[in-house]
Amino acid sequence: MTMRPLVKTDSGNIGDNIVELKPYPKYNIKTQDNLKYMRGLPDESIQLIVTSPPYNIGKEYEKRTSLQVYVEAQAACIAEAVRLLKPNGSICWQVGNHVNDGEIFPLDIILYDLFKVHGLKLRNRVVWQFGHGLHCQKRFSGRHETILWFTKSEEYVFNLDPVRVPSKYPNKKHFKGPKKGELSGNPLGKNPEDVWDIPNVKSNHVEKTSHPCQFPVGLIERLVLSLTNEWDDVLDPYLGVGSSAIAALMHNRNAYGCDLEKAYVDIARERIKSLAKGHLRTRPMNKPVFNPKA
Repeated sequence: MTMRPLVKTDSGNIGDNIVELKPYPKYNIKTQDNLKYMRGLPDESIQLIVTSPPYNIGKEYEKRTSLQVYVEAQAACIAEAVRLLKPNGSICWQVGNHVNDGEIFPLDIILYDLFKVHGLKLRNRVVWQFGHGLHCQKRFSGRHETILWFTKSEEYVFNLDPVRVPSKYPNKKHFKGPKKGELSGNPLGKNPEDVWDIPNVKSNHVEKTSHPCQFPVGLIERLVLSLTNEWDDVLDPYLGVGSSAIAALMHNRNAYGCDLEKAYVDIARERIKSLAKGHLRTRPMNKPVFNPKA
């Protein structure tokens, strides 16, 4: 997707590391602790907070701790996220399992109460399934993770039309009644189910970088398009290599984010520059999963 050229801006109202796509959207990403970064943003200023925190399993970008210490750190980050969230905004927390001595601990179950204590309401528990990953020896191989979608109030942004998927029977018509002969489904497609089959980013994926657990852009696109409007602000407090920022900027949303790993933030900046030049390759949001038997 070709975007407008990147230009510097001297507007100092939202930080000192701002670049914008003339005249918008803009992005502000830093190599910084997420609590410090988030505390520099104003109350109720973010429309969508979408992220995938570390799972405390000892990946190269995290320091493994006890589960209690991990949960305490998540509680602090979630509290800041709630403070930043607009009244009609959404939080999407994508997690898998913490694994300790062969036992799994589902993080969506463990973290659920950390959101509920702030009065947030769970709108969907989206299951993201994928076909590749580690092959387990003493249990079934994990091939899914979950996205907890919370809102702050009963009035929240939800745009269904931009994320509709093809209907199974697109030409099906009413066979009786006052609408006989008319299409029975929405001509734009159907509402996506809450199980999303999207390939994860492995070695042969078009989006692959050096990050070992990278968000596919298409996963975040669906959340950005449905839960925000153009020019809204999107925040990822565990930015990684910037897939959430890419998804936001692709659709004229402003992107904010931070990560402790400078190397990942540098990659994120390069990806954003490549996007602005029209060179960044991403897997289309609703591209069907390849079926070799088809």
